[in-house]
Amino acid sequence: MYPIVVDSSPIVKSAGREHLPGIAEIYGHYVETSIATFELEVPDEAEWARRFAAITDSGLPFLVAELDDKVAGYAYCSPWKTRPAYRQTVEDSVYVAPWAVGHGLGGLLLDTVVERCDALGIREIIAVIADTQGASPALHHRRGFVDAGRLRNVGFKHGRRLDTVLMQRSLGQSNSAGSVPSQA
Repeated sequence: MYPIVVDSSPIVKSAGREHLPGIAEIYGHYVETSIATFELEVPDEAEWARRFAAITDSGLPFLVAELDDKVAGYAYCSPWKTRPAYRQTVEDSVYVAPWAVGHGLGGLLLDTVVERCDALGIREIIAVIADTQGASPALHHRRGFVDAGRLRNVGFKHGRRLDTVLMQRSLGQSNSAGSVPSQA
């Protein structure tokens, strides 16, 4: 099972392929036990490698947080939509291992993702949060995200219909096109 005692300070850094097994384990937990994701089947290693390559090849941030040399959480941004006019808008994802909840990792990861997106010229970050339960809405509010809408009954998981809440944070200081990663 998971360790409960943490002996070190968290380290947040760019993810590498070597982190994918730990990332997959964390995400698999949420797929199987929660409504934090609307995914119904746990992605295999090949799918995680594909997702990782798509995000990093596009120049967007994909981060891990480590505690005691273990992957304790991860965060990344992916293109919000594929049409070119959306090129300065991304969607964030933040997940923390169940054993690492309460150590401030979600905030560290989200802060770092926001900083990296800002440096890339990203203008808008969208958070799509399943239902309104849990820590995610509060985490995003504390990091400057505002409510942008609710989509009712758009998901069905674990025998129930679910809403998603949209939250948004604006970055940068101008509305110019700027230099942003390609969204291939």
